[in-house]
Amino acid sequence: MPITRIPRRLLGGAAALALASAVLAGCASSDPLATDTGDAGADTETIVIGSQAYYSNEIIAEIYAQALENAGYTVERSFNIGQRDAYMPEIESGAITVFPEYTGNLLQYFEPDTQARTADDVYAALVEALPEGITVLEQSTATDQDSYTVTAAFAEENGVTTIADLAGLSVPLTLGGPPELAERPYGPTGLADVYGVDVAFEATGDTTVESLVAGEVNIANVFTADPRIQTEDLVVLDDPEGLFLASNVVPVVGADLADELAEVLDPISAALTPEGLVALNVQSTEDQMSPADIASAWLEENGLL
Repeated sequence: MPITRIPRRLLGGAAALALASAVLAGCASSDPLATDTGDAGADTETIVIGSQAYYSNEIIAEIYAQALENAGYTVERSFNIGQRDAYMPEIESGAITVFPEYTGNLLQYFEPDTQARTADDVYAALVEALPEGITVLEQSTATDQDSYTVTAAFAEENGVTTIADLAGLSVPLTLGGPPELAERPYGPTGLADVYGVDVAFEATGDTTVESLVAGEVNIANVFTADPRIQTEDLVVLDDPEGLFLASNVVPVVGADLADELAEVLDPISAALTPEGLVALNVQSTEDQMSPADIASAWLEENGLL
């Protein structure tokens, strides 16, 4: 069922009344034999936008919400729901219309043994794996996933921009991360097998970023949306061989509304960059801005509001 949209700039007092009258008159003149059922809400639908209980995800959800409201949709926010086991049934049932997700993590939810790793392969596999009735719109280049990260000073001094560049270095390399990284397929063994990079490993746990900045390790396992990438001047190394599972930001939507909602949400995905997502998170953690203020400022800055 199509969603009736009335541009927000027209929703006020006499203008709204005049527009409503014009719509009713137009309906009557186009089909003089039509019967008025008296159900004024029959052709309208509220867009319900959900989010995880995670500040970064809520910011993205708020960006979606404000953009859709600006386009004339009626939006209901259902934020801070929790984990996928809690909200995926709501998406599948249609109770939630739009949800910001992460391609790799969502793909693993449906296909735990997936072998897809690069952004394009993960996206293609996700489209096929999703249940009937829901789909994804265009993915963003912004990610929230594991990475190997170095300080900007280390990157400049050694001329590294990708994980592959580490293989040519003569300096001893020490990788820091959570203890379980030692056994993960993308840990030290994966680095050696995929990129030919040999490293010592140090379990730095919750102090991984601090250990990297202090020079106690020179490579660290850091999530790509971590605000400290900006505040501590860190560099995420590109992963051309797909050692890590790509997990790009992507809107999950009801399939019957995909074409319509894409008009509003695809431009957001096109504008949201990895650095941009980190900056949004900095505004939350460092500047203590509300998700609503962060979202409206970003939309205005990108000409989307």
